[in-house]
Amino acid sequence: MCGVVGIAARKPVNQDIYDALTVLQHRGQDAAGIMTTDQKRVYLRKDNGLVREVFQTRHMHRLPGNMGIGHLRYPTAGSSSSAEAQPFFVNSPYGISLAHNGNLTNSKKIAEELYKSDLRHLNTSSDSETLLNIFAHELQALGKLKPKAEDIFTAVSRVHKRSKGGYAVIAMITGHGMVAFRDPNGIRPLVYGKRQTREGTEYMIASETVALDSLEFELVDDVAPGETIFIDCEGNLASSQCADSPKLNPCIFEHIYLARPDSLIDGISVYKARLRMGDKLANKIKRTYPDFQVDSVIPIPDTSRTSAIQLAWHLGAKYREGFIKNRYIGRTFIMPGQTMRKKSVRQKLNPIDLEFKGKNVLLVDDSIVRGTTSQEIVQMARNAGAKKVFFASAAPPVRWPNVYGIDMPTRKELIASVGSEQDVAKKIGADWLVYQDLADLIESCSGGSKKIDTFECSVFDGEYLTGDVTEAYLQELEAFREQSYQNDEDPQQGTDTMVVDLHNN
Repeated sequence: MCGVVGIAARKPVNQDIYDALTVLQHRGQDAAGIMTTDQKRVYLRKDNGLVREVFQTRHMHRLPGNMGIGHLRYPTAGSSSSAEAQPFFVNSPYGISLAHNGNLTNSKKIAEELYKSDLRHLNTSSDSETLLNIFAHELQALGKLKPKAEDIFTAVSRVHKRSKGGYAVIAMITGHGMVAFRDPNGIRPLVYGKRQTREGTEYMIASETVALDSLEFELVDDVAPGETIFIDCEGNLASSQCADSPKLNPCIFEHIYLARPDSLIDGISVYKARLRMGDKLANKIKRTYPDFQVDSVIPIPDTSRTSAIQLAWHLGAKYREGFIKNRYIGRTFIMPGQTMRKKSVRQKLNPIDLEFKGKNVLLVDDSIVRGTTSQEIVQMARNAGAKKVFFASAAPPVRWPNVYGIDMPTRKELIASVGSEQDVAKKIGADWLVYQDLADLIESCSGGSKKIDTFECSVFDGEYLTGDVTEAYLQELEAFREQSYQNDEDPQQGTDTMVVDLHNN
């Protein structure tokens, strides 16, 4: 999960990209980057940190141009170094820059092909750099001095043939235009919109509609699975389907946790999806524990709040805010390393004792992944004086790792990978635990939409859409991730600073 944005405008885009990245900050807190172009040169600033930390006034002055792309990195294993901050840039052909959200499942194979057959060298282990070099090679193979939209579409179609996984990409071809494309399954989200100005039409591409809203761009549509959007330097937009058998199979975790509630993902309101999750979860609790008694329903802020409100209404229970969130602590789910994640829970949340003392409370969270946060929160509720602590998850048990861009790397870390609901309840210290049923979750997130074939639900059912994820692949990935986590928790790792400014000093 990362955040990407691209703007092709009639005026300097540096401030707009900065503002869009700020709105998308929830998608990545590890690093940020902006690259702009004046159609002759490219200008880059990227580093580890939040948007407000990476970009100061002096940096913004050094990002001229009416076209640019931005990226927010959320740290997966092995990516804590600022050397892997995006956007990436390759000089040949034309000068191409790229920002990417997702993960390639065949990146190792492609990296070997790039070196042995395409004669391209990779500087990092990032599959975003891999994608950039595939695209650059396929574009260069066409041998066009001035590529047209049809040439761009041909190159992207070849990228799809070589790549497997989930990816949403925004790229710039210096002096020619901006390109955006989405994997043939549409796993990772991507939308585009337009804004009318006196000078003409401006376009914006982003991970979520909330970024378009904030800058007053009108939503045009989602980038369809396998579709490519090309905006040339004159502001002309062209699109084409570049995949052989596209199907819309979006990541269901976007609706559960990743996206902001005020966004639309593939035309579906995230907010309404979470309301429906609360409806379904309430019905299951009534069926499973018809005689339960609870004094209040308390959400784990912030993502579960929408579901918890609806859940409390259906149960006829009081809805209460029992935890106050420190908004200056990052999202624990996307923090590198278990030690940092566990430590930050107590720093991020503080209980209001009067909402717990002598009461039976039902805590509601969007999901339970590693269980570290849930265990800490249940204990905090008991320390605050709760008589009984029940727990409800708006998502089903997470039993499998995600390989399409979400940091759920090893089955050993997933608390629900082995055992029943009762076993998980015991581990986190709850009196009982209720999970959402997968069928109910799918119904909640689809909202009756007929354009979605199915959702990418591999973390719940172990079914990987790309067909290349084997047990051997998962074991190899697990070994790599475990080593990477050890490096992440080593204070000597990931502390380097790389700032690349492509401009005249």
